[in-house]
Amino acid sequence: MTIRHRYAAPCPKGVEHLLATEIGLLGAADVRAGRAVVTFSGDRAVGYRVCLWSRIASRVLLTLAEFPAATAEDLYAGVAAVAWEDHIAPDGTLAIDVTGTTPGLVNTKFTAMKAKDAVVDRMRELTGTRPSVELDRPDVRLSVRLLRERATLSLDLSGEPLHRRGYRTPGEQAEAPLKENLAAAMLVRAGWPDVAARGGSLVDPMCGSGTLLVEGALIASDQAPGLLRDHWGFSGWRGHDAQVWEALIAEADDRAEAGRERLPRIAGSDADAAAIELARTCAKRAGFGTAITLEVAALDALEAPDDAAPGLVVTNPPYGVRLTGELPALYASLGERLLAGFTGWSAAVLTPDAELARSTGLRSDWAHTFYNGAIETRLYHFTVAADRVKHAVVAAPEPRSPGAEIFANRLRKNARHIGTWARREGVTCYRVYDADLPDYAVAIDLYRGSGPDEGRTIVHVAEYAPPPEIDPARAEARLAEAVEVAAEVLGVAPDDVAVKVRRRQRGTSQYERQAERGEFVEVAEGGLRFLVNPYDYLDCGLFLDHRPVRELVRELAAGRTVCNLFAYTGTASVYAAAGGASRVNTVDLSATYLEWAKRNMALNGFDGPAHRFFRTDALRWLAEERERVADGRARPYGLVFCDPPTFSSSNAMGERTLDVQRDHVGLITDAGALLAPDGVLVFSTNLRTFRLDAGALAEFRIEDVTARTIPKDFARTPRVHHCFLVRRRA
Repeated sequence: MTIRHRYAAPCPKGVEHLLATEIGLLGAADVRAGRAVVTFSGDRAVGYRVCLWSRIASRVLLTLAEFPAATAEDLYAGVAAVAWEDHIAPDGTLAIDVTGTTPGLVNTKFTAMKAKDAVVDRMRELTGTRPSVELDRPDVRLSVRLLRERATLSLDLSGEPLHRRGYRTPGEQAEAPLKENLAAAMLVRAGWPDVAARGGSLVDPMCGSGTLLVEGALIASDQAPGLLRDHWGFSGWRGHDAQVWEALIAEADDRAEAGRERLPRIAGSDADAAAIELARTCAKRAGFGTAITLEVAALDALEAPDDAAPGLVVTNPPYGVRLTGELPALYASLGERLLAGFTGWSAAVLTPDAELARSTGLRSDWAHTFYNGAIETRLYHFTVAADRVKHAVVAAPEPRSPGAEIFANRLRKNARHIGTWARREGVTCYRVYDADLPDYAVAIDLYRGSGPDEGRTIVHVAEYAPPPEIDPARAEARLAEAVEVAAEVLGVAPDDVAVKVRRRQRGTSQYERQAERGEFVEVAEGGLRFLVNPYDYLDCGLFLDHRPVRELVRELAAGRTVCNLFAYTGTASVYAAAGGASRVNTVDLSATYLEWAKRNMALNGFDGPAHRFFRTDALRWLAEERERVADGRARPYGLVFCDPPTFSSSNAMGERTLDVQRDHVGLITDAGALLAPDGVLVFSTNLRTFRLDAGALAEFRIEDVTARTIPKDFARTPRVHHCFLVRRRA
């Protein structure tokens, strides 16, 4: 019987979906992309194959156990319960890596020691002999990951990180080197596998130690990146199947031998002679000593190699963390040389600064986000052609107004400050500006794409309608300035800026379609996936200020039946299902939004029969459901989420209207009647002037949690919403 294992493959941030695609093609099942990790399942051969063939993963971890780990005692018991005699010899060696903390385990060294004690104590009790610790190439390397008072214990099949291919030794590098797996991800994103398959060439004019070139040669020759390694984490593992591994190595050898016969032209240059010498050494070790052409040459001498078929120019130019006066000129020279000698080629340039990308003088087709260590960078893609020249480089731009310059500086400061927080917290959709300056009364939100839209960034600019006394022409000019500045400062193409006018909403107008593009973009939040539509509706489908509210719903949902009233696009339903809700009912009057909610649920794998959707007036459904619960036809709910519109009216409601200030007592009373004795109602409203009538709701215990549900990117507008936890009194 074939044993099916669960695996996790950590990776650099920004390449998760590339890795998920790669792992799926290697035969894995249940492939899921998370934050800086991809999980999957398969037999032992699948784990070995990912070790050998993954160009993007950092490690491959085989999950051994998951268990509660609130305390050191919990951790010890969970680790000791594993049958270590099946994994390590009594006199073997081991090492333990720890990531994450819990309130009871805050020191990773102590956590590693406690886990080691559990392993060796069990082995000593069974055999009278204990394994010893060996940090350099142990027989077994273990990984302990702590998250939310739980531990995941894994066997590290890779041993050393997978980016260490074997052609570059530690410490042997040029200045600011790329890790090999990030270089491979850049090449995949830039389309190199397809370019190589049709015989196109690869050129890196600032190649440093040659990492992009060697990785490009490995891809083009169909050589497994792990074929050069002489040690693996499973080499001393008792569960290692040498026969399966040797068969995979033999297959990889055959493919590499055949692939070298069709290797295209690959060439690199650099102004640093020492870097070129190092690149030659690395290429030789990788087996491409004569296949990769390398020369010492300044960038301004760049030319396409003789007889080279048009292909891809890819490079990681110098950029540093701060701009210097020389760098724009370097990038401008790159653009000039591309136009002079590489017409018909494509180009990909990695840089953390949009200004430097624009200095090439070329208009980028799109950009993908990568993290080079801790630095957020973008891979800009260019088609080298005369009609792709940015005219703004040729003709001097019109000077900005002093007000626009002030606005640009404020937006740049906000983007840097909020962006740092967002990267640290893993937040990819957030507000960067909210009418900070009276003359530029707009809200600016940033949505970074995920999955099939990874690398794309949408900027959503919503203008607060100016008062009547403001000259309309002046207001229009200010909005145009804001849009232009936002695109430039946030580094997006004009087509990726969505512009709306935010007026005082009545009835259902906040949900009405404003355009007809029908374009959805996939984004990620809290490890979940959502579809947003930045162009067609005033609100894009994901209320950004409710991010902590949704997280609260997830925390409260475990094991409960959940009702999501006025569900809109069902984002709270997704969070509830992800939190372990046994059943989720999603209620909304709009067919458009209910279908959107279904798509969001299905996107996250929550499309089973336990989750139901009701297209109906939420007020009517609530009244009817209250009767069904009261007479036993329906079970009470453990959690109700209610986020009504400020005001609502529709044909389906007849003459009735909903005014959240006027009607909230009845709404909370009816929703509270659905609750089980230990149930909780999460009530939220975006009416900034909302006042809760606590005296009329004396039958409930009500906790105002507004302060803790306002995220950092909305801290400047703390009245953006109100949120309450409502429970029945005993």
